[in-house]
Amino acid sequence: MLFNSLSFLVFFSLVFPIYLALRGWGAKRTFLLLASYVFYAAWNPAYVFILAFSTGLDWWLARRLGRETSEGRRKALLVVSLLANLGLLGFFKYGGFALQTVQDVMNAFGVSYMPPAWNIVLPVGISFYTFASLSYTIDVYRREIPGDASLRDYALFVAFFPHLVAGPIVRARALLPQIATPRNVTPEHVAYGMVLVLIGLFCKDVLADRLFAPVVDAVYGTPSAFGIVGGLAAFFGFAGQIYFDFGGYSLCAIGLAMCFGFAFPDNFRFPYGARGFSDFWRRWHISLSTWLRDYLYVPLGGNRGGRWRTPRNLLITMLLGGLWHGASWMFVIWGALHGLYLVAERGLRSRWTGRTNVAVDAMVTILTFVLVCVAWVAFRAPNLSSAWAYLGTFARWRDGYADEWLALAAALCMFAWHWRMRDRSLDEWLATLGTGSRAVVAAACMIGIFLASGGDERAFIYFQF
Repeated sequence: MLFNSLSFLVFFSLVFPIYLALRGWGAKRTFLLLASYVFYAAWNPAYVFILAFSTGLDWWLARRLGRETSEGRRKALLVVSLLANLGLLGFFKYGGFALQTVQDVMNAFGVSYMPPAWNIVLPVGISFYTFASLSYTIDVYRREIPGDASLRDYALFVAFFPHLVAGPIVRARALLPQIATPRNVTPEHVAYGMVLVLIGLFCKDVLADRLFAPVVDAVYGTPSAFGIVGGLAAFFGFAGQIYFDFGGYSLCAIGLAMCFGFAFPDNFRFPYGARGFSDFWRRWHISLSTWLRDYLYVPLGGNRGGRWRTPRNLLITMLLGGLWHGASWMFVIWGALHGLYLVAERGLRSRWTGRTNVAVDAMVTILTFVLVCVAWVAFRAPNLSSAWAYLGTFARWRDGYADEWLALAAALCMFAWHWRMRDRSLDEWLATLGTGSRAVVAAACMIGIFLASGGDERAFIYFQF
């Protein structure tokens, strides 16, 4: 049930008025929980049992953690949560990848091995709700939050449909207090939330799917048919496609949650205007980057412990962050590139201290964007041979078609817009428009969505993770 589908429009049109009509916060919470499970079951009813098991186990473990005084038993309970959640994620997401890797290694040593067929379907959203659920048990273990949430409230925190299948990865400490307190849904909340939803759908349906995706898919699909113009269009165009696709989804999620009276954190903050790679990761997929920082990088030692440990911690964090995205060595390469970028930036930062000026700032911003796009090649290409074939487009000159030039120009305009807006948030920009101007933006988005409709529905890119 995609946010940009007719089935979701019907779902929301039924759920939202019933939610508003219900009396009593308990009834509203129960209804939202049931609606969220119906939403999830629409993908595959079997997924519901995995979600319910993970939810029930972590809720029980957190309650035990909150009451337990023995540090040894508390650590044991946390280990159970980690093993159960990461075990489920590993089995469903990385089982086939592990078998294929074993086969490749054994074949490399001359040993013939044929692994069993792996026909396990990856549950939608498991990477996202696993991390959200783990944040609860870890925070309770650290005594940063109590473990006293009711099963209903905790289940709603995990399964709340706006963030369930592709984030943002909302922390328990941020959402559980909202669930426990009656929400005040005002016309202003609903209107602003719907503006965000429409902007998000416009980003997805018009910009990602109609403007960038056809060119990117064509160039990566048959690179021999394209030259440097097509190569550049795909190089910068995929940066636009994935930003408007995932950023559009995040805006939809934030806007939908707002319609029900809940506040989700921003997930993007004009990332392509970043001044370096540390800044990029403070702007791109913020809910994941902060999760990796708080629950992986800092426990590893963070930037403490000497000259060599910080680069090690950065590389481990980004390698695992890349692997989180998918069971493929290309995602590992993508994570490794960003890890190396961060290590190199850290090493060079001290040499540039005090030398910042307009020219240096511009050079750093442009270089960051270009190198981020270099890493996107590993993210987009299904394998190394495909990536190499794509890079061959830069060695050929062929006149570009109009759609290639349009995608290239649009991607560079996006970069300029991010550069201009990097010291502001989208909320701050929308606030400057006023109610009337926001209505015009919403109407323009609706027209664009209508004109772009009629083709095949494309799933959001991050649904595969």
